This record gives sequence, structure tokens and C-alpha cells, in this order.
Amino acid sequence: MEFGVGLAWTVWPGQPEFRQHSYISAYGEGWALYCERLGVEMGMYETPYDRFGMLGYQLWRAARLVVDTGIHAQGWTRERAIAYFAEYTALPAHEIETEVDRYISWPGQALSYYLGELSIVKIRAKAEAALGPKFNIRAFHDAILELGSVPLPVVTERIDRFIAEDGKGPYPDME
Repeated sequence: MEFGVGLAWTVWPGQPEFRQHSYISAYGEGWALYCERLGVEMGMYETPYDRFGMLGYQLWRAARLVVDTGIHAQGWTRERAIAYFAEYTALPAHEIETEVDRYISWPGQALSYYLGELSIVKIRAKAEAALGPKFNIRAFHDAILELGSVPLPVVTERIDRFIAEDGKGPYPDME
């Protein structure tokens, strides 16, 4: 399991029971993609080769967006989706077929990853702009993660409250 997804699945103190047993991919997978950005932001990749793995996964996910949309909005066949993956990724044939079958059976799931990431990036920029030097990235992350798996509008509402509370996170004694 990816680090970011693992954090998104963590049960935080005070979560209602129903949030401890559900998973919304836009939240969990969006958080995971956002975490990949943190590695770049933190300077963990010193050379382009260091970033190769992350970039390879980004290419794969970009192809997934095309295939998911192609199947469900453009009427692509399974064969056309498989051919697209074969042309634009380095995945083995069996994995391509498995992935395409997943997108056929779960419309929009591949798109939810990026919708989640973009939402988190957008609300972080909003919080940074509103709070200026008072912005605390740890408090921001805690405010998102304490919610558990929730729809993206709930995350946005929580960060609006975070801003209104002057950037105070849910665990101020730990900040």
C-alpha cells in the first residue's frame, strides 16, 4: 500500500463509526497523489532519474484518464482501450487487460484520483494565501486526515473552517 493511501485509511481519534469502514477513492487516492507532490516539494528527488518512478506512474495514470474517458464518454471498445495502453505505457499485456477491465466496470474511478489531488492542491493554495506566514502544513494535513474518507466538498468545508480558525489544526499541542 502506498504511504499516502495508508495515511488516508488511518482511523483518527473521534471519527464516527461509519467513516472507519468506508473508502472514497477521490479522497484516498487524491491524498496519495498529493503526497507524491510533497516528495518533489521537499527536495527528495535530486536528479531526473530519482523522479523516474514517480514520472512513470504519472504516465500510467495519464493513460488511465484517456482510457476511462474513452470508454465511458467516447464509446471506445475494450480492444481500443487495450491498444491505447499498449502504445503509450510500458505495462505488460496481462496488466493492461486487467486495468482496462477495471475501468470498464468502475466508471470514473481513474478520474477520481486526479479530482482528489486537484482539490487538495487547490484548497492548500487557498489556505496558504489566506493564512500567509501562519500557514502550518502539518496542521493543514491533520485537518484533512482527521476527517477520514469523506466526499471532497466535506474536505473543502473543513479547510474553510481551518482558515476561519486561523490555521489551528485538530491537534494544536502537537504542532
